Amino acid sequence: MTDPEAVKRYHAPEYQRLLRAARRRLENNGGSLDGSVGVSNPDEAERNAIIGITGRHRGLGVGRASVTLRELDAVVYAGTGLTLAGLLETMNGPLADRPAEAARDLAARRQALRPAEESPLYESAEWFRTWLGVLRRNGMVGRLIARPETVGVLAQAVRVLESLEARSEGRAPVTLAGLATEVTDDPKALNHRTTLSTLVLRALAIRHGVPLPSTAEERRDLWDRYEVVVDDLASRILVLNLPAEGEGLGEWLTGAARFGTPFQVTLHQLGTFSIALRAPVVHVCENPAVLRRAAAELGPECPPLVCTEGRPSTAFHRLAAIAVRGGARLRYHGDFDWPGVDMAGAVARRHGAELWRMTAADYLAGLASAVKAGAAKADDGDAGDGEGRVALTGRPVPTPWDPALADAMREQGSPVYEEAVADSLLADLRG
Repeated sequence: MTDPEAVKRYHAPEYQRLLRAARRRLENNGGSLDGSVGVSNPDEAERNAIIGITGRHRGLGVGRASVTLRELDAVVYAGTGLTLAGLLETMNGPLADRPAEAARDLAARRQALRPAEESPLYESAEWFRTWLGVLRRNGMVGRLIARPETVGVLAQAVRVLESLEARSEGRAPVTLAGLATEVTDDPKALNHRTTLSTLVLRALAIRHGVPLPSTAEERRDLWDRYEVVVDDLASRILVLNLPAEGEGLGEWLTGAARFGTPFQVTLHQLGTFSIALRAPVVHVCENPAVLRRAAAELGPECPPLVCTEGRPSTAFHRLAAIAVRGGARLRYHGDFDWPGVDMAGAVARRHGAELWRMTAADYLAGLASAVKAGAAKADDGDAGDGEGRVALTGRPVPTPWDPALADAMREQGSPVYEEAVADSLLADLRG
């Protein structure tokens, strides 16, 4: 039978450090009475309390006074009618079972990671394994399994990534809400700031070697690479002199071409209106500065020209597919940097585009012109390094249409941006 007065005795200050040490030991070893606990540099009251428990004398100034857990348990039981564990729980609440908690945590982690480790991507894609490694190191897996509402989110992220990787080039675009519904039955599951969206975008950023997106534009760009439409009004393409057949958009394009004025086409318009394009050749550039010059210098006489304004969007791919179906041949030009030639190769593969002035000779000529322009600026007193060069950064990619191009870029180590070679592009458009 428990003696409440005897229990009160253990609330005295001389027992507190010893009982805290006992609680830690029992919580860490699953309640086993093996081993001992002690107090470092005990004061007089603590020393006498431990002597009373063990019956063994400790001299003044002892560095540590210890007692076995079995001794402490026996004395507590004899005095209070409670086991040591029972006393500790009476005084300060239930004891934790750290080994059992660790085992449950390990089992939960294994359960959470199993869909990822059993995914075909785990064996085939280094970026996927890197992503999982990041989630393990930054504590994300632990945070996911700590809350019932997020336990299954990692498995959902794996299914989203598998779905995106399975999407072949040329497949019809899907809305972000449609993709979310397909995988989770919740159209809002991939909205910005959801846990699922954060996981997937981190994986896609690793997949493409870019920083985790921090702006709406960067997020749209990552989704656009898989033709996942976040906003069909934000996905757009800039065109010049691209007359088209069809009501609505076709009429607007034809009218803009008559005046030689640039026109923005959105993915929403392309999905709303049916158009047909009959141009034999459509030139494509990456930088709007090129299209702006073409509009200013050539006006309505410029042949059909479209500008991706950076990485080709879903709207560009939709328009390019319409042009190719109408019999057009695409001629693509972009920046001579690693992202630029990567995009050029992707457009060539997807739409059968011809690479326009994107050979090693074109790159070296553009580099020479850029160096000459930089030297001229330096002579005029403009700030600069005197050579007009900046470093070529990013991950090198092959240029199968002209392998010498990648070799020359690696050797020279400098990019050539499209606006620097606009004169030669405008000459072609005039011709």
